[in-house]
Amino acid sequence: MTEYHVAVDTLASPDPDTPELQVETVYLGTVDQAHVDEVRAIAALDDAPQYVMEHPHVEGAFMVLRDDDHLDVYVPVDVADYRVYEPDERAKKRAVKDDEDLPRTATSGPAYIAGATKFGGQSIGGAMDYPSNPPRATWHTTESPSGAKYFASIAAYLIRVASEPQVIYDPDSDMIGQFGPLTSSARALKNDGTRRTNREGRVNVQIEVLGRAASPWTKDFDESKKPNYRKLKAALRAHGIPDVWPAGKPPATAAAAAKGSRSRTTWQTKGGHYAHAQVPGNDHWDPGAIDTAIVPGKPDVETKPATPTKPAKPVPPAYEPFPGATFFHGGRYSPIVTAMGRRLVAEGCGKYNSGPGPNWTNADRASYRAWQKKYSKANNLGWTDAECDGIPGKKSWDALRVPNV
Repeated sequence: MTEYHVAVDTLASPDPDTPELQVETVYLGTVDQAHVDEVRAIAALDDAPQYVMEHPHVEGAFMVLRDDDHLDVYVPVDVADYRVYEPDERAKKRAVKDDEDLPRTATSGPAYIAGATKFGGQSIGGAMDYPSNPPRATWHTTESPSGAKYFASIAAYLIRVASEPQVIYDPDSDMIGQFGPLTSSARALKNDGTRRTNREGRVNVQIEVLGRAASPWTKDFDESKKPNYRKLKAALRAHGIPDVWPAGKPPATAAAAAKGSRSRTTWQTKGGHYAHAQVPGNDHWDPGAIDTAIVPGKPDVETKPATPTKPAKPVPPAYEPFPGATFFHGGRYSPIVTAMGRRLVAEGCGKYNSGPGPNWTNADRASYRAWQKKYSKANNLGWTDAECDGIPGKKSWDALRVPNV
């Protein structure tokens, strides 16, 4: 009977000077086949908070996404040269600031999307092989559940299997992260023979969207409520990626993708947006029939007024939309938490021993509880102690006016 090594991967920042979230692995020992069968059976239940992801490169190995940001890893003990109890070791790179001027291979676009969470060592790829070819974006789906509670565990999975894109995006929570700069290559595509599809074009920005190809993530997607998605589109346009799909709309089924030509000529000579299903040398059919009116939407058109106009009134500051009560839990790491903490301090409700930070802690909850009580009293709402529990609700959140990050 097969035995399996078992470990748990988590993402954490090892020290304040390197804020990138690195994989930390804890080895738990070995289990037998009966235990593995039970794990798979539980994950297969409709209401289970776990989800099994097969390892794409190691036969028999699999991972379990958990809704607490952890990733369980199972690897057969007889797999050669694979040690589950040690995380991948890469040469550490100097931390890159969001606004640092990196080599941009003849593109003026940004290396990083403002506010994106950085996962791993930010060194997943290198220079483009064909920088004289047009820029493009390639869209994937993770073939997993979506939602904020799976965001970190899916990021850990992509690092574990060495299939990182530059960008990971959750359409439910609008959370966004990066595994490396947009100006270098990713590694989420298979090569087309000897031609490295990850390094095709001036840039090839690859985006893994949490969700499944069979249920296109653009359904009921309201871009006006997704500031990080709008930042992503703006970054793609800044790199000169045109708002077109050169190979046509993304295939709606696996059968349609299999019948497609995956034209090398189109891929190599035309810039724009591509589905994973449309890339030569690849056999996946994601991201499914996403709405091209949303991805990438209408081209930017600059218009000039026919007659002089009065100076525009100042635009009021944008505030973070309420991310939902489930966003605030132990282990949450987000610049939104930092911005919230600063507002609580400004309102005289701060209960911090040190300045607010991106990790959701008991100090954040105590500070928010103080704000709930203050807001209730000022507005004669009569909230009880049980209602002032320190977990943000939409009414108190909107009133706090957390600046958009």
